[in-house]
Amino acid sequence: MTVGIVVVSHSAKVAEGTADMVRGMVGEGVPVATAGGDPDGGLGTDVAAIKAAIERVWDGDGVAVLVDLGSAEMGGASAIELLDESRRALVRVCRAPLVEGAVVAATVADGGASLDEVVAAAEAMRG
Repeated sequence: MTVGIVVVSHSAKVAEGTADMVRGMVGEGVPVATAGGDPDGGLGTDVAAIKAAIERVWDGDGVAVLVDLGSAEMGGASAIELLDESRRALVRVCRAPLVEGAVVAATVADGGASLDEVVAAAEAMRG
């Protein structure tokens, strides 16, 4: 099992581009999902899409959620609250730069790191 990565952006293109970069640099060993844009396809976030992305990468080791802006962070927190109580403690919103944080998080996760280690590595990118 491996910690999953969710990329949340106000832009679907930014989220997908970040996920493409992660897959290109780290490979396919780490599950990565995206939630970008609002439900109508514009700029924004969608709590239901974030929750669905978390569920797509869930395998029991936890999920690190990388976000681009403050309201995406709030959306991530709201999505976590909608999860089964048994999963909530194993999903964390990372306060890290989106692209760099996602690549570092996936790299560390690919090495078998725990959720705490993945989140710490991503957040260390804040400088």
